[in-house]
Amino acid sequence: MGALPLAVAEGRPRVIEVENVVVRYGERTILKGVSFDIYDGEIMVIMGGSGSGKSTLLRQLIALETPDAGTVKVLGRDLGRLKGPELAELRKHMGVAFQGGALFSSMTVGENIMLALREHTDLDERTMRIMARMKLEVVGLAGFEGLMPSELSGGMTKRAAFARAIIMDPKLLFCDEPSAGLDPIVAAELDDLILKLRDALGITIVVVTHELESALKIADRLIVLDRGEILMVGSVEEVRASPNPRIQNLLNRRSEEATLDADAYLRRLTGEG
Repeated sequence: MGALPLAVAEGRPRVIEVENVVVRYGERTILKGVSFDIYDGEIMVIMGGSGSGKSTLLRQLIALETPDAGTVKVLGRDLGRLKGPELAELRKHMGVAFQGGALFSSMTVGENIMLALREHTDLDERTMRIMARMKLEVVGLAGFEGLMPSELSGGMTKRAAFARAIIMDPKLLFCDEPSAGLDPIVAAELDDLILKLRDALGITIVVVTHELESALKIADRLIVLDRGEILMVGSVEEVRASPNPRIQNLLNRRSEEATLDADAYLRRLTGEG
């Protein structure tokens, strides 16, 4: 594939560039012209409430869907212009840790980790096993390669998913709700692992989450989504200090109805708001 052409801003390459992306499902507009950049080596957290458009945005970033309007560039490549083989080549530089782990139940943990190596490399079996063990050690699962997914706890399953996502040493790691369904202690350990992966591997990490505590702990910057719109992109401190009532409702877990005035409520009911 050769060198990846990257736009450069603020002294760092932009590894993801999203410009005026619109996504519609039927008559519903899910993403309403969102734009942002993600820089090399940062942890960008995409946060928002249920139905805000987080998952839809993630699908655009990993090229599972294409937008109805706008452009998404990853590592300098316009996803909308890539053909099958070109997209497959780009995806070798992208790792994805899915929400439920998405491990194949009929394979051992080690076999799950090695899937991408079997698909995309000509490495011999011994080398692949060594690489899988190395990645399992990075995520704190050394010695667990022989277990079946059914023998793992929820936190261990998430760690195994991270190991599989980084087996090809990607430039980008996407994490979908990594703390979902975990108790607070295990969730905090996963947060620490994300920070460790960024620092140890030097990769850019994009995390989609509705877990406020996790988002504020790990983010270099945050994208705050609400009803398909970006309310703000900024550091944790900038987001905390935002005067936007919708952002403050999210941060303080306040019901919107508690702050919605009567006129605004009437406009929404009549479809004018």
